[in-house]
Amino acid sequence: MFDTMTVTKAAGALIGSLLFLLLMSWAASGIFHVGTAGHGGEGEEIVQAYTIPVEDAGADAEEAVEEGPDFATVMASADAAAGEKVFGKCKACHKLDGNDGVGPHLNGVVGRTVASVEGFNYSDPMKEHGGDWTPEALEEFLTSPKTVVKGTKMAFAGLPKVEDRANLIAYLEGQQ
Repeated sequence: MFDTMTVTKAAGALIGSLLFLLLMSWAASGIFHVGTAGHGGEGEEIVQAYTIPVEDAGADAEEAVEEGPDFATVMASADAAAGEKVFGKCKACHKLDGNDGVGPHLNGVVGRTVASVEGFNYSDPMKEHGGDWTPEALEEFLTSPKTVVKGTKMAFAGLPKVEDRANLIAYLEGQQ
């Protein structure tokens, strides 16, 4: 089936293809060379073709993050119906029918003592956190649960929008 002529043709095709790729790579690097002019230019400074001036926004950026509506203002105009939609993110772990899921039930959570649902196995950091779930405490916790209670078993990343947090708390206030 394979004679010497077939093997020679196959080897010639393979070697010819490799030679073609080598020559094209050499030609392309000559045409589209980026970097120093010489090959021994390690450590040489490359002159930029242009620069873009950028203002230092260090302090201004922090102030811009801090600005915006405060929680009390947003909470005053919170929409419980919108909070019900936000609660969709919580349904995977929490219930509102008085039964515990992966997380404790959230009936009457607003005003309740932290880690106080009977029969639910809270993490030690959550038990040590203490206090009551006031709207302000819930707002802080819902921003980033892992930051507020380090070591909590709650894997939720948090709600970045203050409006979503306020709407959710307004919804939970109505779930007694």
